[in-house]
Amino acid sequence: MKSIHRAQHISIPFENFDICLGRSIHLDPKSIFQKLIGHKRGGYCFELNGLLLLALKAFGFEARPLLGRVHVSGAPTGRSHQATLVTIEDKSWLVDVGFGAESPRVPVPLVYNQPVTFENQIYRLIDSELFGYMLQSKQDGQWKNLYSFDLSHVFEIDITFGNHYTSSHPDSFFINARIAALPVKNGMLTLFNEKFKKVINGKEEVILLKDDASYLSFVENEFGIKIDAEYGGLKPLS
Repeated sequence: MKSIHRAQHISIPFENFDICLGRSIHLDPKSIFQKLIGHKRGGYCFELNGLLLLALKAFGFEARPLLGRVHVSGAPTGRSHQATLVTIEDKSWLVDVGFGAESPRVPVPLVYNQPVTFENQIYRLIDSELFGYMLQSKQDGQWKNLYSFDLSHVFEIDITFGNHYTSSHPDSFFINARIAALPVKNGMLTLFNEKFKKVINGKEEVILLKDDASYLSFVENEFGIKIDAEYGGLKPLS
C-alpha cells in the first residue's frame, strides 16, 4: 500500500488545467487512465484518488472511497474532497494523493491523536464532534484543519455530485484559479496562477510566469504536464 501510494504521489501531479479549459471531468476508469497515464497529465482529487483506488483494488487491497469537507479557509465546504480508506486485517488507513501540496505523503493510521511524520510533514487525526474525523497538519508549531470525513458509505452518485460542483460551479475554487503541485525529494513544486514556487530543504525559489504561451512550456518542463491546447484556451488570470 505504501509503495503504491508513494509511486503515484511523486509521479502524477495535482492539477486542474482541464477545468481551466472549460472541459468536463470524466471519472469512469477508462477516462481516468487515458488522461493521467496515456496523456501524461495530472488531475485533482476525484481523478487522482480515483486512479489510486483502482490500483489498490487491482492489487487486492480492501479499499473504498471517502468524501470529506475541506476546512482550509475556516468554513467547511460541502462533501467535495475524495480520499481513500484502506483496511488490512483489523487496521485502517487514510490514503490520499489528491489534496495538492498538503496531501500526506504516507498513509495516515485511522487512530485519533497519533501524529505521523514523514520528511517535513506532520499529520494527525482528531475527533470532531460535528464532522467525524478531522485531518490536521502541523505548520509553524500550530495544528491546521485540512479536511473532515466520516466512514459512511459513498455511492457513485455522491462522487458524481461532488465532482460536478467542484469542476463547474462558478463559486468553486478550482474554477477561479490555475493550480498544480508535485512533491519532489525533500521538497515541493507548486503553482498558483502565475506564481511558481519551488521549496527544497527549506530553501524557497519563486518565479512569476508570463501571461503568454511560455506558460505552458514552463508547466510541462517543471511538472511534466502536457496540455493539448493553446494558451489562449485557458480561462484568463484574474
